[in-house]
Amino acid sequence: MKRLSLLAVAVSSLLVSQLGQAAEDPPEANRANISYSLGMMVGQRLQGEFSHIDLDRFRAGVEAMLTGSETEFTEEQASGMLNQHRSTLQAKQADDAKARGEEFLAENAGREGVTVTESGLQYEVLAAAEGPKPKADDKVKVHYEGTLIDGSVFDSSIRRGEPISFPLSGVIPGWTEGVQLMSVGSRYRFAIPSALAYGERGAGQTIGPNEVLVFEVELLGIETAEAAEAADASGATEATTE
Repeated sequence: MKRLSLLAVAVSSLLVSQLGQAAEDPPEANRANISYSLGMMVGQRLQGEFSHIDLDRFRAGVEAMLTGSETEFTEEQASGMLNQHRSTLQAKQADDAKARGEEFLAENAGREGVTVTESGLQYEVLAAAEGPKPKADDKVKVHYEGTLIDGSVFDSSIRRGEPISFPLSGVIPGWTEGVQLMSVGSRYRFAIPSALAYGERGAGQTIGPNEVLVFEVELLGIETAEAAEAADASGATEATTE
């Protein structure tokens, strides 16, 4: 089956989620309200990327599909135009994000207390501590909050109320480098250039291409690679003796 266009996917999934798969038409008394409600939901889904569409042309396309009339374009042509629009929009968003990020990093680097490493990572010590520092192959336990440069939060163990543990070798380069600068008990603020984060690909729906990321991180503990291997071995021994 040929791939449906982005718009067809949005509308078809919306029909299923809002109206179910009932074969019968809605009662006449409900038709107007259901039609208007569906229009609201489609409009909500199209905000942003398709917020400036020509409503008359949009209605004509919907009507042609619903009535089985001859369409001006084939499905392949329509899908191609939508994909081209999305590619153009994503390229512009990437360029805009890169310009904003460079401006932010230049301003942030000039702030008192901010240090810039050779890689371009920027960090600020919010709360100093004396203690061990992790190595790149260690597992660490942290509390953190991540934001975009406009301040919008995209991830936060603090808001979830639960710290997280992970190996430093398995995260973005900015984290791997930055957390190694920290002593247990300290809290740092990192401004991570996109090249040390998710780069041109971005991550999911929240982090776009070329986004600079800002993290506040508190290092709660270190589990060295040697200790982790010993714990794993101990666990395996206990499991075999039970």
